[in-house]
Amino acid sequence: MKLVVGILGSPRKGGNADLLLEKALEGARSVGAATEKITLNDLDFKPCQECGVCEKTGICTIPDDMRLVYEAVARADAIAVASPVFFGTVSAQLKMMIDRFQCLWIDKYVLKNKDSRRKERRGIFLCVSYADRPDFFENSQKIVRNLFATLDLMYAGDLFCAGLHGKGAVLKDKKALGEAFDLGVNLVKT
Repeated sequence: MKLVVGILGSPRKGGNADLLLEKALEGARSVGAATEKITLNDLDFKPCQECGVCEKTGICTIPDDMRLVYEAVARADAIAVASPVFFGTVSAQLKMMIDRFQCLWIDKYVLKNKDSRRKERRGIFLCVSYADRPDFFENSQKIVRNLFATLDLMYAGDLFCAGLHGKGAVLKDKKALGEAFDLGVNLVKT
């Protein structure tokens, strides 16, 4: 059974990013996958401290809840990441998590540890914005593409929903909900 890990970068439970992520995970479950959801805002973790330890080992040694994320990502067969756009990029919670994967970037590109890589995994990105400006998604997409490259995830699709005015506004957009569901299905069916 495949495991799809959903990572919610939004601080708002039940918000638009959360609702799309839930729909994608529902799609994955509909074709037999197990799912696990991580809400970054519920975790107690620090940003990267640039301490230099990972430059020698490829492993982050900060003793906090980020270890739960590392473990889940290592177990995952596929990953779905969801975030709102804040000031033209992903949320602080998601960016902080991404920065903590610097250890894996070091492991892969500096230490050239090929043993830790997993091939044929896929990732999707779900992103929402209050603003009705599609160009607001460009920075967020670039950051998530870099994360997926570091994690050896094929960028398997995305869904950008602009102009969502208010918590739960995406529930009125049946097309977006259907697309999120389909993205979840496609994460499992390869």
